[in-house]
Amino acid sequence: MSDPGPNGDPFEGMPFFGDIARMLGQQGGASWESARQLAVSVATGGVSEANVDPVERISIEQLARVAELRVADVTGLTTSVSGRAVSVQPVNRTRWALDTLDAYRPLVERLAEALGATGAPEGDADPTDPLAGMFSSMLKSFQPMVLAMTAGSMVGHLAERTLGQYDLPIPRPPTGQSADELLLVVPNLDAFAEEWSLARDDLRLWICVHEVAHHAVFAVPHVRDRMNDLLTRYVSSFQNDPSSLEDRIGEIDLTSPSALSDLQQALGSPEAILGAITSPQQEALRPQIEALVATVAGVVDHVLDVVGGELIPSYSMLTEALRRRRVEAAESDRFVERLFGLELTQAIYDRGSAFVAGVLERAGDDGLRRLWTSAVYLPTPAELDAPGLWLARIDL
Repeated sequence: MSDPGPNGDPFEGMPFFGDIARMLGQQGGASWESARQLAVSVATGGVSEANVDPVERISIEQLARVAELRVADVTGLTTSVSGRAVSVQPVNRTRWALDTLDAYRPLVERLAEALGATGAPEGDADPTDPLAGMFSSMLKSFQPMVLAMTAGSMVGHLAERTLGQYDLPIPRPPTGQSADELLLVVPNLDAFAEEWSLARDDLRLWICVHEVAHHAVFAVPHVRDRMNDLLTRYVSSFQNDPSSLEDRIGEIDLTSPSALSDLQQALGSPEAILGAITSPQQEALRPQIEALVATVAGVVDHVLDVVGGELIPSYSMLTEALRRRRVEAAESDRFVERLFGLELTQAIYDRGSAFVAGVLERAGDDGLRRLWTSAVYLPTPAELDAPGLWLARIDL
């Protein structure tokens, strides 16, 4: 058996699997409550956080009002879902993690349903392979817990570095008290400003504009419904492949001194734990998701360029740092993207920017605002790369 890591943790270096293993050893109760505890534990490193200073709250609220007015002017959109003013809330990592886990829960539960529905019948297990049978049985029994805990782990890791709630372009529920509440993670904003030597208030205004612009776009019912529909269909199309687990562990020699490290390597990713594989339905959905994500990103970047260029003295420096940050995400962030069918690469952002620039050049702001008129005016994947085709289709 291999030696544990320097901290005595055999799962060290395997954040998702290690987080799950530790929590399963410490927590009982309902799986989703355990996932919430795990999310907070990962987000904070197990250290209690202080609430955001009320003075900071007042300062950010003032910046948010400026951002809301300018975003509305540039886009022509109502910036809220409810019709009330948007509320930008400065929060710590704990609050962000708990709210985000609840917001993502419907997608995670649809994923759980998909994996449970496509599993192989019990009689299909190979009786001559006791190791595969053991793990197959274990996964079937604990899959709801494992899936919830994976969600808690991934949201906790996101909370360690996220700046707002739209780092991932996933709409939040449009009803309830939090429908128009935007969360800014003050500890992460301050850490990023210090790391890059950025003006703190300039960074906060940039993020306010970024968040309000996303929220305004997703407040358009057909845009929000389209994104929710695509993401729900994507996570519902995962297929559970028990044979993939057998392939991973079938070659392990349990009598070998390296058996534990071999097993860790075989099960070292959430994809292996879940036994999920991409389906043909997901391959067909991915271009549609990319087209919508690129369109939203292109519009938000355009709004930032207009508003930020007017109001933020260090806008160029901020934009360079922040746009580099979003395409240099950690592996934990990339897993969340893949889980939901989001590939937030530089190529996607470039496609969105080129589409918006092409529309503005040919038809101006009025042409771009046609996006918000009807669901049929959202660009297809082909039109995203040829804005002239899109303009021709909508008779501009």
